[in-house]
Amino acid sequence: MSDKDDIEEIKKAREKWEAGSVKKTISRFPERKENFSTDSGIEVKRTYTPEDTKDQKYLDDIGFPGEYPYTRGVQPTQYRGRFWTMRQYAGFGDAEESNERYKYLLSQGQTGLSIAFDLPTQIGYDSDASLAEGEVGKVGVAISSLADMEVLFEGIPLDKVSTSMTINAPAAILLAMYIVVAEKQGVGMEKLKGTIQNDILKEYVARGTYIFPPAPSMRLITDIFEFCAKNVPKWNTISISGYHIREAGSTAVQEVAFTLADGIAYVNAALKAGLDVDEFAPRLSFFFNANNNLFQEAAKFRAARRLWARIMKERFGAKNPKSLKLRFHTQTGGSTLTAQQPDNNIVRVTLQALEAVLGGTQSLHTNSREEALSLPTEDSVRIALRTQQIIAYESGVADTVDPLAGSYYVESLTDDIEKRAMDYIKKIDDLGGAPKAIEQGYMQKEIQDAAYVYQKSVESGETVVVGMNKFKIDEQPPKNLLKVDPAVAEKQNVRLAKLRKDRDNEKVKQALREVEKAARGEENLMPYFIKAVKEYATLGEICDVLRKVFGEYQESVIL
Repeated sequence: MSDKDDIEEIKKAREKWEAGSVKKTISRFPERKENFSTDSGIEVKRTYTPEDTKDQKYLDDIGFPGEYPYTRGVQPTQYRGRFWTMRQYAGFGDAEESNERYKYLLSQGQTGLSIAFDLPTQIGYDSDASLAEGEVGKVGVAISSLADMEVLFEGIPLDKVSTSMTINAPAAILLAMYIVVAEKQGVGMEKLKGTIQNDILKEYVARGTYIFPPAPSMRLITDIFEFCAKNVPKWNTISISGYHIREAGSTAVQEVAFTLADGIAYVNAALKAGLDVDEFAPRLSFFFNANNNLFQEAAKFRAARRLWARIMKERFGAKNPKSLKLRFHTQTGGSTLTAQQPDNNIVRVTLQALEAVLGGTQSLHTNSREEALSLPTEDSVRIALRTQQIIAYESGVADTVDPLAGSYYVESLTDDIEKRAMDYIKKIDDLGGAPKAIEQGYMQKEIQDAAYVYQKSVESGETVVVGMNKFKIDEQPPKNLLKVDPAVAEKQNVRLAKLRKDRDNEKVKQALREVEKAARGEENLMPYFIKAVKEYATLGEICDVLRKVFGEYQESVIL
């Protein structure tokens, strides 16, 4: 970015500064510690100069917003056109309660829905299954059938909102329910906008809500790619998620590397299934974590965008510019929230939201202050949403595109994160790709090691967590926490019993037989799921058919 003579002159001036001003200051006021680094082990220098970006070529490495390599963002005008989609991840209890919360959030200015499903739904069990006992409606909304889905979106026009659903193993079935609800509203599937997470590889690595083994799971994913490319063109068919990888304890570099390695695996699977890269790649999306190191996180988003563009262009030969664009949702870091002094979490979330905006996110969820203790109350959700709105309307950071571009520090971090992430991806390639690396426990072990190092630094006090291991106070137990009524499970059971009594069970059995036959063959399963949910076959019934055909995944123990 500077010519050779300038760099040499700057280098000599820096050495003189360090030998003079810096040495003199440190002799009187020593620095806080000997070495500064990010959680990814990237050294943080005392200061940055053009020396640190001397190898960058502006047009090749940074460029302009909305143009390859998309370092500065996927849109030429970014938030000057419209703000990011403001989503608050929500869902608890039964469909009625969650519907009320969604309508409240929309009334407060939220611009997209983000659905949290309870654990039984996430792993393909109905609310009245024995394995669902004690978990119904606890960490999200309980959805067992189309009837629940109809209530969940009652009074919410699906042609007017964008809906994100955090669902993975049974994602195709929940998408089928959503399509049928829209149809009943008179909204064709070609008008639907939204995202399903649908990212099974990270479940094997970091989260655990898998059902089926990898091969049939990848088939379900590519069936969705194919079906939506032809029928639901505005739908994001997968949200390749680094969020849970980071929540499990990874570094920022590992989050980028393992997420993009999973993305490579999905592209390979789709190509193997006979799809054209430019047919499905424009609807791939990503989901990242915003953690506590402001500059590293902003640089992480920029590096991920540039790296994915290069992968899609150079490895897969994508021609459509939309295939090269890494579009992503961000959620602030749940694992950074503390049960101690929960109001401190408002500050943490504000910083993390700012990182996401500075990094060019397309949509954003801000966590609420008491989420280390319980699901959030309406008051807390409103504060979290207002945090986004204040950043959008009052801070000025959305008025120019990629305002951190050209910072020697941020550009150096961006380069470093990209290089280190690419080194990981090459290692994963050498192991045979993401699925093989997961089978061998490679990613799991790397995350476990990083989490162990971080936890040791917190327990030793080297890493300060304000209010938890430093600046502690005596505090009363928190009050007015939201608690899910245990009667939700009983209500769900009554509804399911009535549903099974009132529906045409012969048509349900026939639809399930057709699902089984298709699962044993090679046809796209989405039309069969749509037909089954229209007959009010339940989530658990459909998943049980697939369990019978595909089997269930058994996790390997990684030590």
